[in-house]
Amino acid sequence: MIFVRHTTESLLAMKLRHHTKNDSRAIVQLFESVFANSEGESEGTLIGRLANDLFEKTDECDLLNFVAEIDGQIIGSIFFSRLRFVDCIQAFLLAPVAVHSDHQRKGVGQALIRHGLNALRDEGASVALTYGDPEFYSKVGFRAISHETVMAPFELSQPEGWLGQSLVGNSIETLSGECTCVEAFREPAYW
Repeated sequence: MIFVRHTTESLLAMKLRHHTKNDSRAIVQLFESVFANSEGESEGTLIGRLANDLFEKTDECDLLNFVAEIDGQIIGSIFFSRLRFVDCIQAFLLAPVAVHSDHQRKGVGQALIRHGLNALRDEGASVALTYGDPEFYSKVGFRAISHETVMAPFELSQPEGWLGQSLVGNSIETLSGECTCVEAFREPAYW
């Protein structure tokens, strides 16, 4: 059990765990709701579809999903999906991430990400990449990386959001060749 400080200074008990098949619909709805509230209905629909496609179209060995729950209710979720490089390095993409609007800015997202990165380390992964807000992801160890160091699967609309971290304690070496993502991410709209 992980404890997160609530803004009213009371402690809020939160459980972090792998998702179960019974969680899938609630997770998709969480992504739809969070992104619709912050970015508009079309973004909510797009990211909700992505979450659903990750579950439906990705082999279990290529996908990890974690949830944060309080009193049995899912309040946050993150996905890690495998990226493939010519180097055969064990790399995963962290995306998307959602925390229920009532629980944002309380450390839930950071706790989920740290939990997931630890699980990736335990699985033998050596690199985690993400495409998002550098200010947020820098809080959990991600740093800007160039497209020359690690090629993204698609052209990036905001290259400053291409971030990574080594999970084995050294810097990220240049990863050779084309990067391939799971089927659910093979849509330029996500990049």
